[in-house]
Amino acid sequence: MRRRRHNRPKPKAQVKVRLRLNEQILASEVVVIDQNGENHGTLSLADALALAKENEMDLVEVSPLAVPPVCKVTDFGKLQYRQAKQEQQQKAKQKKVETKGIRIGFRTDTHDLLFKKTQAEKFLSKGNKVRVEIILRGREKAMQEKAKENLRQFLQSISIPHRFEEEMKRGPMGWNALIVLE
Repeated sequence: MRRRRHNRPKPKAQVKVRLRLNEQILASEVVVIDQNGENHGTLSLADALALAKENEMDLVEVSPLAVPPVCKVTDFGKLQYRQAKQEQQQKAKQKKVETKGIRIGFRTDTHDLLFKKTQAEKFLSKGNKVRVEIILRGREKAMQEKAKENLRQFLQSISIPHRFEEEMKRGPMGWNALIVLE
């Protein structure tokens, strides 16, 4: 008997764009912007490098896809530092949304349903998505419509306004739905 492998797709690696500087720049003519933001227009690469060395700075290719490429006269270390800080701030501003799960059974009692309802409301108020599942076991699987109705009643009992991100659908263990805060 062969063992099945679960081939999960590997996460794609983030491609970091490496900036070319000074002699690494390949173009013969470049648009030059100095450290004050002043545009010097199109210059030959040799003139642009001379301008950068005159100011004791680096010539950094900031827009390699432009024709001719745009280069900036700046300190490369400071530029890298600013970019790293900016990436950190963007990462801090991102909000991670979790999906919380609530499972109810076919014969779950009213008090237990009330407890699960308050849990779902708490998750929704915190901004999380909530996957509500009704689990069917054994002969309960013969009563699909009753299970679907139980799930619909449970979702209607939730007092916080919500909307379906995924409508009710049949799963391997029963019915499930994904709801989010409106």
